[in-house]
Amino acid sequence: MTPVNTYVFGDTGPDRAPVTILALHGLTGHGRRWASLADHLPGVRIVAPDLLGHGRSPWRPPWGVDDHVHALSTVIDEHVPQADRPIVVVGHSFGGALAIHLAQRRRDDIAALVLLDPAQGLDAEFCLEVATDSLDHWDYADADAARAAKRAEGWADVPAQRLEDEITDHLIPRPHGRVGWRVSAPMAAAAWSEMARPAVLPPPGLPTHIVVADRVDPPFVRPAFLAACAAERADEVTVTHADCGHMVPFAQPELVASLIRSVL
Repeated sequence: MTPVNTYVFGDTGPDRAPVTILALHGLTGHGRRWASLADHLPGVRIVAPDLLGHGRSPWRPPWGVDDHVHALSTVIDEHVPQADRPIVVVGHSFGGALAIHLAQRRRDDIAALVLLDPAQGLDAEFCLEVATDSLDHWDYADADAARAAKRAEGWADVPAQRLEDEITDHLIPRPHGRVGWRVSAPMAAAAWSEMARPAVLPPPGLPTHIVVADRVDPPFVRPAFLAACAAERADEVTVTHADCGHMVPFAQPELVASLIRSVL
């Protein structure tokens, strides 16, 4: 497998502290979204890959959870020295689901999880509806239309400059004079199928913060998942409710940074 495109932000000097975070974006996102997190975490190195089918990573299938996890495991091997492990893994949305599966595979290399509105165990009919609608409206007439769509899809409480950065970094020309995000449409549809798989719990004994975005309806963090965490991982899992939409890393950066600092 061709390595995924990976960004490194924050403290990268030779005398830096051996503190590394692996940051996983959500569906249709990209690794550059995490650049601003470094401003809130001085002294921390952030390794942020583009997931398969996203950004400048390979777009070729397969795109299943196991394939994503294999690619992310390679990122750890290539970008995190043994002396810097274990690491904290931060995952947003689909990236939160992948973070749990990665922790199941690389338990000894992961010290804690911070899951931002993680999306797994979703209703199959809901996933079918969203995936179908996404494919039906995959591109836009122009940047203004793309901007308006983002605002309607959960970016209403994201600072305007963050949205402009997204358009600059991630919006590309499409056929027939249209524009779209730098993401594989078939992969995105496949990811909704993966998010309909049964939810899995973090490994036993692994400190885990879960942030629930309370303005998301229906919620991506399903009640059954929270109930299972309370019943089977009560000593390790902490749940925090945030008064924001789904884009928690942009809407609540101070909260995200504080939770990361608490487990470093």
